[in-house]
Amino acid sequence: MSPALVLGASAGYLLALFLVAAWGDRRAADGRSVIDSAAVYALSWGVYCTAWTYFGSVGRAATGGVWFLPIYLGPMLAMLVAWVVLRKMVRIARTYRITSIADFIAGRYGKSPGLAALVTLITVVGIVPYIALQLKAVEAGYRVLTGHGGDAAGWLGDGTFYVALALAAFAIIFGTRHLDVAERHEGMVAAIAFESALKLVAFLVVGGFVTWGLFGGMADIWARAEAVPDLARLMQLGGAGFDHAQWFALTALSAVSVLLLPRQFQVMVVECVDERHIRRAAWLFPAYLLLINLFVLPIAIGGLLLLGDADPETFVLSLPLSQGAPALALLAYLGGLSAATGMLIVETVAVSTMVCNDLVMPGLLRVGRLGEGDLTRVILNVRRAAIVAVLMLGYLYFHVAGEAYALVSIGLISFAAVAQFAPALIGGIYWRGGTRAGAIAGLVAGFAVWTYTLMLPSVAKSGWIPAGFVTEGPFGIGLLAPERLFGLTGLDSLTHSLFWSLFANVGLYVGLSLAREPSAREASQALLYVDVFRRPGAEPVFWRGRARLDDLRALAGRFLGPARAEAIFDEHAAEAGVPVPDLVADARLVDRVERQIAGAVGTASARVMVASVAQEEPLSVEDVFEIVSESSQLRGYARALETATVELREANEALKSLDHLKDDFMSSVTHELRTPLTSIRALSEVMRDTPDIGPAERDEFLRIIVSETERLGRLVNQVLDLAKIESGHAEWHSTDVDLRTIILDAARAVSELFRERGARLDLALPDTVPTLRADPDRLTQVMLNLLSNAAKFVPDAGGRVEVRLRPEPDALVVEVADNGPGVPLADQATVFEKFRQGGDALTRPAGTGLGLPISRQIVDHLGGRMWLESEPGRGACFAFRLPLRPGGGQEWAQRC
Repeated sequence: MSPALVLGASAGYLLALFLVAAWGDRRAADGRSVIDSAAVYALSWGVYCTAWTYFGSVGRAATGGVWFLPIYLGPMLAMLVAWVVLRKMVRIARTYRITSIADFIAGRYGKSPGLAALVTLITVVGIVPYIALQLKAVEAGYRVLTGHGGDAAGWLGDGTFYVALALAAFAIIFGTRHLDVAERHEGMVAAIAFESALKLVAFLVVGGFVTWGLFGGMADIWARAEAVPDLARLMQLGGAGFDHAQWFALTALSAVSVLLLPRQFQVMVVECVDERHIRRAAWLFPAYLLLINLFVLPIAIGGLLLLGDADPETFVLSLPLSQGAPALALLAYLGGLSAATGMLIVETVAVSTMVCNDLVMPGLLRVGRLGEGDLTRVILNVRRAAIVAVLMLGYLYFHVAGEAYALVSIGLISFAAVAQFAPALIGGIYWRGGTRAGAIAGLVAGFAVWTYTLMLPSVAKSGWIPAGFVTEGPFGIGLLAPERLFGLTGLDSLTHSLFWSLFANVGLYVGLSLAREPSAREASQALLYVDVFRRPGAEPVFWRGRARLDDLRALAGRFLGPARAEAIFDEHAAEAGVPVPDLVADARLVDRVERQIAGAVGTASARVMVASVAQEEPLSVEDVFEIVSESSQLRGYARALETATVELREANEALKSLDHLKDDFMSSVTHELRTPLTSIRALSEVMRDTPDIGPAERDEFLRIIVSETERLGRLVNQVLDLAKIESGHAEWHSTDVDLRTIILDAARAVSELFRERGARLDLALPDTVPTLRADPDRLTQVMLNLLSNAAKFVPDAGGRVEVRLRPEPDALVVEVADNGPGVPLADQATVFEKFRQGGDALTRPAGTGLGLPISRQIVDHLGGRMWLESEPGRGACFAFRLPLRPGGGQEWAQRC
């Protein structure tokens, strides 16, 4: 294939990447974030799948079969705890403006600049081989497509060198365009998500071409492989020679690395817009890994069947080329290029932030070379230089040692390096006892062992160190041989190195942490990290001392720029309710300024810079716990105040409701009083103004006046009675009551009313019932109200009311049922409200509308319950249930 075509396609792809990133930045500037999506967030995690996945996994499968799987099984298993571990990391990073894994670890252990520098050095050394891996993949792919070597004319004639420079330019433009205290890069993340989609599609297309274009499906590939003994073993899992230790080590290593690799920390933690996206991304990412590895084994076996001894790491390209599909091969190359460039861009941006914040800036501070004025441009330029430097180091390693190792082996070296962060990071967010001394000692020991047992052997195998160093040990001391240290054999080189490095790391971290209590600063940071979910928005501030407002404003302006610095103080002043000049430089303001500066230069450097303008008083461990106690009390007061506010609001609403009820009540009482008064006044005026009215008519008028007067008296008595009951001022005379006798007396009292209505009153009463402890007059009032109410609504002909009394084990139930029209469904919910009467205004019988509310109040006071059962057109049944007095149930049982 023509080199011009390959280079042109590569340039076109990089241009498309630039356009996507620019579009993402424009959307962010307009307030329409592209990356505020769980799907885009999950796709950005796909940066885990680098050229290692695209080319190296196929090479690994061609030589080891299923041994490419642990690198992806580990991250899938890690996602099971993503909501617990990753969400905590995101919450900590967002709360304390953490922008790199070095800041994260250093911030936990007292914001130690030395620890931050150590983590950064380990990262740079450990990640350089990984950068070399990507460059090697790009160069190898170009060689396969064009048939030309990449370094025939030296570095200046090496296309890989210019690819590295182009990626450096991209990372500079979209990773260091401006200084963001949140260190979020919308355009870059959008481009990475685009790359993840492209490499997945390209790999699936190639896999489909091999599986169904070159073979008759997966079953055909498996069948052909089974016929070749060397290929049949590639599809076997387990067996006598299966290395379980290595399988476990690879799975565990990749599970840890998916959280600790700088690029993964960048996209998973720093670039997380909403931590709720983690829940969905935690299953989308494993699905992505499953899809991108679906055709790894078919491509590997297909390549071995068709191409024989060709380099298996290039099967993705050589298979389409060999079968006359150059366009597909070019698509596959662009997919591999996207896998490599995605990693290089994010990794260099993340590492450059660490180099700037934790190596260069502290050095410039110590030598006093920062000068005065706005430093944002200086910080950005340092990061840009770091991007170029890191990429050039990777390019150098690619030429020094890259040819001696397969892609997978190079990647595993980097994985083992970042695994050294696991004890300090994971232990730091869950164990308060971890100390800075333990973290530093563990990292130094682990990194030293990693260098000795894994990094140096890789250099030795490249010819830069005598081979005897690996085979015989330094100075011929076999016990110190780096790949069988202290005589430990039977493990592959990676598992061997991982065992010894983590053994030293964890041992020193735990041992030194237990040997010495954490300092006050370490204890304070431990509380903030471990308990980050327990203090939402109200974390304590572990700072005491003196500071001047003008000094803090000047410091913030130097590192954040004047506009952003003023915005910080304006916001703080608004929260305090005072003008900016009247602000007090208290602990809260100092902490706020430090956090904002931390987003620009890292937590450790921010602490140093704030200390240069403020006089901090050293805290003791007792002071730390005192501050925590005060903060807890303040949170308690805040919660109590919030509760009191809610209760006050509810009480106010209740008062409004009561006021509304009072207005309704007064309106109803006024209406009910006005009705008989109007009738009495009208009839009286008629008799006064008509002296010659006839005797019969006069008698009728007088009868109506007397009736309305009696109604008025009943209304007044009932209103007064109801008011007394509701206010608790009613008099109650409780005694032993025979409810059967009460019902009989009430029935006799209303017998004349039923006779006038032509209705029948039936009683269904047992011979004896247990006595109640109640007020007999009040119970009589209830029965009279229910009976008179029933008599009003029975039909004019054939009216019937039945009173039923039935005992229960612990209560008595009375039912008053009539055969009237019943209560409409719409009125049943309000029938017990004051002045509510059933029926319409034209057919409704006379009444006050207070009988049922009074009856219900009386029953409620006696510990009972009253209710209505009615079907429209089939009568109504008002019932109430009264509990027996203590021992009444047993007395009734004995009498029966």
